[in-house]
Amino acid sequence: MIKTIHIIGAIILYLSVNGYAQQMDQMPCEMENAAFLEGEELVYKVYYNWQFIWIPAGEVRFNLKETEDTYEVEVKGSSYPSYDGFFQVNDYYASSIDKETMQPTKFIRDVEQGKYLRYDSIVFNRDDYVIKEYLGKYQHSTKEYNFEFQDCIQDMVSVFYLLRNYEDSNIEKGLTLPINVFFDKEFYNLDVKVLDKGKRRIKGLGKQDVIHISPQIVSGEVFKEGDEMNIWVSDNESKIPLMIESAVTVGSVKAVLISHSNTKDQIF
Repeated sequence: MIKTIHIIGAIILYLSVNGYAQQMDQMPCEMENAAFLEGEELVYKVYYNWQFIWIPAGEVRFNLKETEDTYEVEVKGSSYPSYDGFFQVNDYYASSIDKETMQPTKFIRDVEQGKYLRYDSIVFNRDDYVIKEYLGKYQHSTKEYNFEFQDCIQDMVSVFYLLRNYEDSNIEKGLTLPINVFFDKEFYNLDVKVLDKGKRRIKGLGKQDVIHISPQIVSGEVFKEGDEMNIWVSDNESKIPLMIESAVTVGSVKAVLISHSNTKDQIF
């Protein structure tokens, strides 16, 4: 069923590692922010499709605040009360991102999705290249794990902001961007594929200049073999995802940007 935050927040979480036309060796390890401002908020409405009927299921909010050294991002996803009887979602994600490198230093995931509960706390020690992770069903019952890592590693939220800062002039049809992400005691080597650029009519937003990404998806408890995800990102300096569509194990989902504030570029 719907896992709201997976559809919006970690848009590359389920991407496959298959090659494509023009492959980069690796995304830059360090990147300067040119895509977002202090106080940025993005709000998405999530719809679930069942037998050709689109049902409003919930919302996801991204909030960003700036400190002297970090960008502090909070992501909250929740189902609407009218949808709770079918599948209740109450998710919280937080990431601390180093301002000089756009690399994460801390990450928290505290999610409730139906009967699925998960608490995940990660510290990225870049002096010793060690990840310390506390993982479990609840915060008070987590187990500690330690992993060595390479310099270029992202969490499920920081990767969203890293990708938005990729150089505009290098984005073209056929490009694949390799990303390394860590969560749930696993390292994932993922590819983000650029399929096209042009105009697209987005629900509630009218015609927009967009970058179209249509990644293949890793099958599992949310997606099944052969499913595809389509993402339309604003083709400007902000690179804000405007709409996401994907099949899931039962039915399909759509997430659409419904409001934004303190963004570098205005969408509507």
